[in-house]
Amino acid sequence: MSEKNQKNKVIFICFVGLMAALCMVSNYLQIRLPIGGDLGTRIHFGNVFCLLSGYLLGGVGGGLAAGIGAAVFDLTDPVYAPEFYITFAFKFLMAFVCGIIAHAGKKEGKDFGRNVIAGIAGQLTYVVLYLSKTFVVKYWIEKNDIATVWTMLIPKAATSLTNGAIAVIVAVPLAFALRKALEAAHLEKYLSLRGE
Repeated sequence: MSEKNQKNKVIFICFVGLMAALCMVSNYLQIRLPIGGDLGTRIHFGNVFCLLSGYLLGGVGGGLAAGIGAAVFDLTDPVYAPEFYITFAFKFLMAFVCGIIAHAGKKEGKDFGRNVIAGIAGQLTYVVLYLSKTFVVKYWIEKNDIATVWTMLIPKAATSLTNGAIAVIVAVPLAFALRKALEAAHLEKYLSLRGE
């Protein structure tokens, strides 16, 4: 491996780490809502930075940043810590789907329409996974009756879809603004492992 390729890899890994940190910290920008079951639910900005990771770093890099950042956030809260590995998988898949679609066809996250579709697809992936997991746990594992499960799922679905809408609305223009700044600083080439 050439010295230049090694440098590109190191800087790319630094970008993944930076985005993971932003994914983690942005989860603290939240409003907790005491509805939807024992843990309640929350409106937060974590998904904005998960999508942003996919837009900037592509599928795998964005997925790693989102998964690691969200999982570390879970580990800081005893309520969420037992399921940090599920959070890692679900947030990884959200950003991975977003990044794959946004970067398909050599668009590299630079096409507005494709980014909107990518963000919606990533968010829907997450919402389906999250609600499916909640249903399985509450109905089949905890043996709650179906009416109780629906009472928990409906507010969680509404909150998840609200978080998703906020994420797409904020992340799409933010991705373009950040990419422009990175281009001006001649750092855009480090957003993938390909480099120049």
